[in-house]
Amino acid sequence: MTRPSLVLDGNEVKLRLQADRTKSSGAVHIDWLRFTCELKHAPVPSADVLFPLPKLNSFEDKVSAYELSVYEEELGMSYAQQRHARLLKLLKAMPDQDFAASAQAHALAQKVCRTLGPEFSIEPEVKKGHDFYRFRWSIVRNDAECAWVGFLASGESPRQQAQARTIHANVYGSACTFARGDWRHRMANLIEEVNGKITRIDYALDFFDGIRGGLERIRDDWHAGLMDVNGRRPKANTVGPWVDGGRGRSFYFGSKEAGKQTNVYEKGVQLFGELDATHWERVELRYGNKLRDLPVDMLRRADDFFAGASDWHQKMLAEHGKYAEGEGVKVRSKQAIQTVKAEVTRAVRWLTNTAGASVALAFEFLGEDDFMEIVTGRKKPGRLAKFSNSEISAACASLHTQVFQPKVRSIGLAH
Repeated sequence: MTRPSLVLDGNEVKLRLQADRTKSSGAVHIDWLRFTCELKHAPVPSADVLFPLPKLNSFEDKVSAYELSVYEEELGMSYAQQRHARLLKLLKAMPDQDFAASAQAHALAQKVCRTLGPEFSIEPEVKKGHDFYRFRWSIVRNDAECAWVGFLASGESPRQQAQARTIHANVYGSACTFARGDWRHRMANLIEEVNGKITRIDYALDFFDGIRGGLERIRDDWHAGLMDVNGRRPKANTVGPWVDGGRGRSFYFGSKEAGKQTNVYEKGVQLFGELDATHWERVELRYGNKLRDLPVDMLRRADDFFAGASDWHQKMLAEHGKYAEGEGVKVRSKQAIQTVKAEVTRAVRWLTNTAGASVALAFEFLGEDDFMEIVTGRKKPGRLAKFSNSEISAACASLHTQVFQPKVRSIGLAH
């Protein structure tokens, strides 16, 4: 009984993708997006969140739309105001140390919603977080979650405490598909506004009538070395029934761990099922930021960055009828990554073992203003001056917990 709704959803997805292709004048669709910003750069909550009106806070009980329509005249409050009242009550109940992060995360979620379009809204109740964030604001379309904004850390380790100073937005493929036509440029502007960093972006190139040669041709391309990059053949694996005319197959190459993986699969089977499957096939390219810095322009110029992944990707785009010069995303130098981490480790070791006692004394007995005057506004240490703030921040987040422990000299004991 569920098949008709699945077919309808598949057709709707196809129509939206075709509309997006026409609107953007590009062939490549963005199918997933994640980005992170630091709390200090996150949006400032609105005045009514920071200083809620008493009459809104007095409305505490959740009511249905029907009940609200009955009491609306008496309450003088719309359904939107009722949701807002619940939000303000929730924020008011937050511990003082968590309020700023929750309010700023909600402000960012509001901006993400406005960027995606009028069909998207924020659930008024905060939910349990994902990916080591303690909480999340859920963004929904038709009452189904399609994005979220996470805040605060779920643990106390140094790495998670560094994460607690950030806010993270995760925009699913369904939100990307049904967002307003200009959402990619608006989202790029938002990420730049909050000084954010893209941590994941997925591209999709759809062949609604199938790829010439089908998935067997994709496998043959890999064996022929057409997907090689700089003379190196990417790892590959297959998923699904690749014998006896099986349907629902996928061919993966590249590495998710290294931050660049391509999946070519039968999208028509995924959406419609084997019985009603169409010839629709998709080339999906995922970029992650583990070894790369992902520029915001990847949102604005999807065709260029898809084509820049390899000669094979550029060829597939050309087969689709679109030519792009191609712009690659270079891997950060491993030597450079290890160098900045080594220098940060030395600096933290020195602070812990040499200056730690003095810093602790100053923190405990000096006033906050005097202490902050000592530790803020200073130049970087000489060995770290050549690195950017983002490089130092990333290195600090990856430090092992032992780095923060004072060094204890061993003393030999006679037995």
